[in-house]
Amino acid sequence: MRKPLIVGNWKMHGTQAEVSQLLGGLAVKAVADSKVEVVVCPPYLYVAAAAAQLDDSAISIGAQNLCANEEVQGAYTGEISAKMLVDAGCHYVIVGHSERREYYREDNALVAEKFLMAQRAGLCPILCVGESLQQRDSGEALSFVAEQLAAVIDQLGISVFADAVVAYEPIWAIGTGRTATPEQAQEVHEFIRDTFAERDKGVAAGLRILYGGSVKADNAKLLFAKPDIDGALVGGASLSPDGFSAIWQAVE
Repeated sequence: MRKPLIVGNWKMHGTQAEVSQLLGGLAVKAVADSKVEVVVCPPYLYVAAAAAQLDDSAISIGAQNLCANEEVQGAYTGEISAKMLVDAGCHYVIVGHSERREYYREDNALVAEKFLMAQRAGLCPILCVGESLQQRDSGEALSFVAEQLAAVIDQLGISVFADAVVAYEPIWAIGTGRTATPEQAQEVHEFIRDTFAERDKGVAAGLRILYGGSVKADNAKLLFAKPDIDGALVGGASLSPDGFSAIWQAVE
């Protein structure tokens, strides 16, 4: 049975003091024997401090991005290697987030390279896929998601997803206050699982598929009731101990 996973993506938010206060509030609410796995992804600057503060808690640490080059060190100004993230205490890393694709021109090929670098270093990649409002309205949502998945599957093989997570995040529902209905989300999640099942039913059955897009406590329970939604990639709501914990409690 797939263990639900709730991931908080803090994006570019927080100061040292704010991050410490937020982590302290979350650590109190997380239970070691919970039926839900919880991960937070702070900005790079705070990853090591977060890992140290949460060392005895039930919460794991992830990163928001990584370098596509496999070198541990080198002349790559501003980049962070996968092995550096592991050394700082990370277990997960987000790859292919829509903001990285849109603002920093990360294409499917680059996302596949980052996915590979993450796994080689021992990180679990969280592969983000999702369509724009224009693509949804034109009926291209599923085909677009299929292309994003194929970029990794065709290059690396289906087996790599035995140690990975997929997050469906409709771009039109990120930070807009709009949310895909549970039925809309389930349709895409089911499509993703079926896409994997066509190649390997075992991988498909074990794959955790998260929903990301304005997830809050008041819509979480309805989303998580769907059979192919295994958790959430949470943005703004993960910046509040009460709001974030209410989401993972909705899973339970």
